[in-house]
Amino acid sequence: MDTVPAPNPHITTVDFAPAVPRSLCTDCGISRSSDPKACGRACQFIQPDYPALEAQAHGRARDIGKQDELFFGPYQRMVMAELVPASPGAQWTGITTRIGARLLETGAVDAVLAIGPHPDDRWRPLPMLITRAEDMAKVRGMRMGYAPLLALLEPARAAGHKRIAVIGIPCQIHALRALEAELGFERIYVIGTPCSDNTTTENFHTFLGLLSDQPETISYLEFRADYHVELRFDDGKTRDIPFLQLPISDLPGDFFPLTCRTCVDYTNVLADITVGYMAGQGKQWLLVRNERGEELVRLLGDELHCAEVGSAGKRAGPVKGFKTNTELAAGGLPLRRMPKMLRRIFGWLMPRIGPRGKEFARARLEMKAIETVLHLRRAEPARMKTMIPDHIWALVKPYGIEPKPGERHEPSDA
Repeated sequence: MDTVPAPNPHITTVDFAPAVPRSLCTDCGISRSSDPKACGRACQFIQPDYPALEAQAHGRARDIGKQDELFFGPYQRMVMAELVPASPGAQWTGITTRIGARLLETGAVDAVLAIGPHPDDRWRPLPMLITRAEDMAKVRGMRMGYAPLLALLEPARAAGHKRIAVIGIPCQIHALRALEAELGFERIYVIGTPCSDNTTTENFHTFLGLLSDQPETISYLEFRADYHVELRFDDGKTRDIPFLQLPISDLPGDFFPLTCRTCVDYTNVLADITVGYMAGQGKQWLLVRNERGEELVRLLGDELHCAEVGSAGKRAGPVKGFKTNTELAAGGLPLRRMPKMLRRIFGWLMPRIGPRGKEFARARLEMKAIETVLHLRRAEPARMKTMIPDHIWALVKPYGIEPKPGERHEPSDA
C-alpha cells in the first residue's frame, strides 16, 4: 500500500492493490493495515458483540423492550431533517458532508476520512483523507463497491492528526469501534450512513446498463422511501422508476455478496449520528445516538431544518411476501417476475398504501433480519451462533422463524 498525495495537497488517497479474496469480507481496510490480524477482533462478520460496543459508544446497549430501539439501536432522538439551502451535487441535501466541513472549519478535527469518486470512474469508491473544509464537496454522492476506508487510519496518524472524523458504512464503523481504544487518536467523531446491499462497481455498471441505453450518462442514483429509484443524467434530465419495475430479475443470483445479504447492522448503530433516508418520507432521517452526535447536529445551527418522523401503512404483508420469495429463491435474489400490468398497479399503490416513514424503516430491517437468518442457514450455518445477535432473532420471531439447536449463542457456551 502506497500513500499517494492527490493533486490537491489537502486530500490524500491511497493506491491499493486488489484485495485478497476472503470469505465474508467487505474490505473495510483493516486487513491492509500493518496489523492485518486485527481483523479477528474487529470484523463484523466473525464474532460481533453489539451490546458491548453499543455500551462503549453510547454508554448503554439498546433496550430491546422498546420497539424503536429493538429496530434502530440506542438513540437520543430521531428526526426528519434537511439542509437549507441544500448543497449542490449532494445525494440528498448534504447533511453528512456539511457536518464534515463544519468539523474542519471549527478546528474540532484535523482530518476527515470519507469516500469520494475514483478519477477513472465516478461510481468507483476511493478513500480520501481530507484536511480542508471546502474539499468535503468532493465526497458528495453515492459510490458503489468495496472501499478500504480504514486503511487511511495509519496514514492519518503518521501525518500527525490527533482528532479525526470518519464517515462510513456499518461494516467499516464496526471495525473502527472495535479497535478505537488502541488507535491512539485523541478524539474520533463517527458519522454513519445506513447501508443497503452493496455490490462490486463492475456489477453496478451492469445494473446501470439495464436502466438506460446510455448508462455512462447517469450521474446520480438513489433508492427513495417512496418506492422509487431516482436517476439523474448529465444533460439535466431525471427519471423515476418504481421499485417493482426495476430489472432485478435480470441480475445474476450472486449479484449481491453474501456479506451484504447477512449484515445485521443496516442502521449503523455504532455511529454517533446516523444520516439516512429510510424513515425520512422525502427528507433525510437522523438518528442522534449520543452526546457527541448532538454536538455534530449543533454544528449545523439554523442550516438544519427538522421535523417529526411520521409512520403510516402496515409492514406485515410486504415482509411476509419478502420472506416467501427469499425462501423460494434458494440463495438468489428474493424477487420474482411479475406481469407488467401488475407491476404498474402495485408500483402506483405502494407509495400510497404501503408502509411509510418509520413503518417503512421497520419493514426494511425485518427483511434484512430474515435475509440474514435464511442465507446463513443455507450457506454458512456454522457461523450463525457467532454472527447473529439476539435482537435479530427478536425481529424475525413474528414471522415464524426461530433458532434451531446450535444456531443461537447461549450463556452456557461462553
